[in-house]
Amino acid sequence: MAEDFKRPDHERLVWRGVVEEYRSFLPVDENTPVITLGEGRTPLIYAPELSSLKSADVYLKYEGGNPTGSFKDRGMTLAISKAAEEGSQTVVCASTGNTSASAAAYAAKAGMTCAVLIPEGYIALGKLAQALIYGAKVMQVKGNFDQALQIVRELGEHSSKITVVNSINPYRIEGQKTGAFEIVDTLGVVPDYHFIPVGNAGNITAYWKGYKEYLKRGITASAPKMMGFQAAGAAPIVLGHVVEHPETVATAIRIGNPASWENAMQARDESGGAISSVTDGEILEAYRFLAAKESVFCEPASAASVAGLLKTEVKRGSVVVCVLTGHGLKDPDAAISQISVPEAVDATYDAICRELGV
Repeated sequence: MAEDFKRPDHERLVWRGVVEEYRSFLPVDENTPVITLGEGRTPLIYAPELSSLKSADVYLKYEGGNPTGSFKDRGMTLAISKAAEEGSQTVVCASTGNTSASAAAYAAKAGMTCAVLIPEGYIALGKLAQALIYGAKVMQVKGNFDQALQIVRELGEHSSKITVVNSINPYRIEGQKTGAFEIVDTLGVVPDYHFIPVGNAGNITAYWKGYKEYLKRGITASAPKMMGFQAAGAAPIVLGHVVEHPETVATAIRIGNPASWENAMQARDESGGAISSVTDGEILEAYRFLAAKESVFCEPASAASVAGLLKTEVKRGSVVVCVLTGHGLKDPDAAISQISVPEAVDATYDAICRELGV
């Protein structure tokens, strides 16, 4: 009966976004206006094919399930919330794509202006479209990501009215660490290994921070080995020097001078893990494998974690988590380049049977 219908109680919704769910671990108080799109609680998917290959229990933390399709939403909810708390009306970022989409969405939610600097010709169109449709002011810079980030840094230093929301913003790292909390809360155990792509290096920094905080509070008794992977054409941490002209099909990690370089090395060293590189060929092989064998469609940069796992020995029977940082639809051109578009066939029963071989 219509009279029995009640409006939902939004205060009793199961999931409220990462700031409310993990409030006691985050730098917020009653004065912080929480700007959320319901980010977090992304799927942790058991990967049977990878598990069989590696003789381990392998899980995929699929961050493509976030509102704008990437892990960036975890940090952006907090960065924009704190910017709103401080009275900022404009946020700015340099981006290879995912940061711009996330910043634009959360800025729109907060009623803020969002300015985005992107490297000319080096952003996946799916991500560019997101930033634009959310209403951001997008500027293509005749240079690479690192040059764009330097300009953004200067904007933040010279204007108190502009908040930088790249991962140099500490609130980004604070929000992103919630991914580690979710993994432990869902599994009920701490993974032995945590495989993750490394670009600007904020995410490996954040996950390690999250694992350490659970350990410090006595929620867990151990922490995983952090296994980071850069693309071979954009591997400054592996090489030990800045890469002036980074090149890789994995646009989200095409970064030659990571902002969180030192913190990434700290995560590697403290956890007893490693930061290595994978080739574009290995990334694309893992990208196709994930879709065909595990039914998970991620963007190419995400597959760097699985590419790394495929070439790394892990202890038999161990628990492994691979972070997949973004949805496959972020970069549709990459997907199209890996498939053959079928030719049209006659619209008859017999023609279809011939194609199916039945």
